[in-house]
Amino acid sequence: MQDRPTPDELLEAVASFLRDHVMPASTGTVAFHARVAANALDIVRREFALAPAAAQREQAALVELLQVDPNTELAQLNQLLCERIASGQCGLDTPGLADCLWQITLDKLAIDQPSYDTYLRSLRHGAADDEER
Repeated sequence: MQDRPTPDELLEAVASFLRDHVMPASTGTVAFHARVAANALDIVRREFALAPAAAQREQAALVELLQVDPNTELAQLNQLLCERIASGQCGLDTPGLADCLWQITLDKLAIDQPSYDTYLRSLRHGAADDEER
């Protein structure tokens, strides 16, 4: 059985190679594309690490919000939410909707843009709220 390198280690190695060797030795378009490729690999790594739990949280939150069968697929839940919003059955005045959408957004930012200022401020704000409790 082959345990190492793990997929995460392979992705990290390639991203590091691009950042540490290709980018410094390149200029212009090649350096730019190396940076884009390294960033894409970082997103894939975070997707592998964070997306399964994020999808479970999203599914649980939408099941509770929409009051539907817990076995409903996530894609169906999102479609139902969109339909309810479009029809006016659900809006920002719906209890729990804003919090649900905010958590889904934060989970997506954790994967796609974890250094985004608003995301980082939200994490700090949430940590401050937890300390007050």
